[in-house]
Amino acid sequence: MSKSFAAAFGRNFLGQSPTWYKQTILFFLIINPLVFLSLGPAVAGWLLVAEFIFTLAMALKCYPLQPGGLLVLEAILMGLATPDALYAELVHNFPVILLLMFMVAGIYFMQDLLLALFSQILLKVKSKLLLSLMFCALAAFLSAFLDALTVTAVIISVAVGFYSVYHKVASGKSPREDSNYGSDTDVIELHREHLEEFRSFLRSLLMHAAVGTALGGVCTLVGEPQNLLIGKTMSWDFITFFKHMAPVSLPVLAAGLTTCAILEHFSWFGYGAKLPNPVRKILADFDREERKRRTNSQKAALVVQAISAVVLILGLAFHVAEVGLIGLLIIVLITSLNGITDEHHIGRAFQDALPFTALLVVFFAVVAVIQEQGLFAPVIEYVLSMPVDQQPSMLFIANGFLSAISDNVFVATIYITEVEKAFKAGQMTQEHFDLLAIAINTGTNLPSVATPNGQAAFLFLLTSAIAPLVRLSYGRMAYMALPYTIVMSLLGWWGITHWA
Repeated sequence: MSKSFAAAFGRNFLGQSPTWYKQTILFFLIINPLVFLSLGPAVAGWLLVAEFIFTLAMALKCYPLQPGGLLVLEAILMGLATPDALYAELVHNFPVILLLMFMVAGIYFMQDLLLALFSQILLKVKSKLLLSLMFCALAAFLSAFLDALTVTAVIISVAVGFYSVYHKVASGKSPREDSNYGSDTDVIELHREHLEEFRSFLRSLLMHAAVGTALGGVCTLVGEPQNLLIGKTMSWDFITFFKHMAPVSLPVLAAGLTTCAILEHFSWFGYGAKLPNPVRKILADFDREERKRRTNSQKAALVVQAISAVVLILGLAFHVAEVGLIGLLIIVLITSLNGITDEHHIGRAFQDALPFTALLVVFFAVVAVIQEQGLFAPVIEYVLSMPVDQQPSMLFIANGFLSAISDNVFVATIYITEVEKAFKAGQMTQEHFDLLAIAINTGTNLPSVATPNGQAAFLFLLTSAIAPLVRLSYGRMAYMALPYTIVMSLLGWWGITHWA
């Protein structure tokens, strides 16, 4: 093979990623079999988890699907997990995959309505502190009754809409003109400073909203996927679940909103950026022009979207079907009633969702490795061997740590299953069983905001179209989530220890 031909392979490998990144992934692929053969599958499994987290952390250098997929493929070939184990994990999490495939696409067809509604909020609420509280509280409320991923998809859709409008104007184009708003090449020098301020403004709102999904998601039976699993195991209905969690979840919710206000007021941890006046003027002019230019056909389309939004909320609130199927219903309603019949237009709606869906499959492969190799088993055994009065607080800490480095749904599944086995074996009372279930739910929901891979909603935000536009990297997300992590984790731990 000629030198130039070999160089071509090197250039093609992971595309435009930096050379050092390509070399790092190659190093991982070379060292993993050596670790597996010399130190055993358990060490190789933990190394895979660390390497996969690295690919997530470097998501802006290369989308994690490709490097993560190569690492997982190697792990399966080495026998750290089997294809059957991966398939079983996917079947277990099929509702989440279904949600991503159809619900995110459904939200795409509601963009006009969402942009119109949120434009009014953004333009009418001048106080950034109040606006941040509204975004955080609204995300918390919606996540308590709907689904965190759905709420995140809505917020992302709105942020992309705002950003694209201003970026086009800053590039000397019409806000209705198609352009590449992912590149700053055409941005006029006069607008560059305002664009950076606008990015910082959107970053803070996105993070407040993302944390809001965790604050609300912990409260109710339907807030997060693992909540349903825990509620089913404990035979708790919606009200019973809420009452059991309230001594911990409600104080944490209040503390979270207070943290939001403090961060904005003092401009700590990357928060506090305000909407620049020139940007506000452009968005206001665009909104005013859009309302003037709106035809009867467009108004009818907005009505259809509004009715579909009501159907969506009612369908999710009453759980008439799996979330993903409700998303498919929304797609059918809006496209058929609004005359969207061409395959290209419909296909565009799935472009944002499917890459993340594929990434989630790779993520579940890592989870399959964790399960097959029993990487968390020693932690579970250690916690359950402790004195009874120490178990709830230690279970909260263990759940929080493991959720932050892997996946909160998986961690909750493992822990509630093991605790249920201990209860049925007569090792604890019903009251203690209830307390451990509360510790598992709050432990997997609250400290997991520490990292973008801790919760699916955070991971979705990190790998979404808006993240590179507003320069929201893994490290920046973790840094901006840090004060929330500290407050929510400490108060949650205190609540489990003293209140629950």
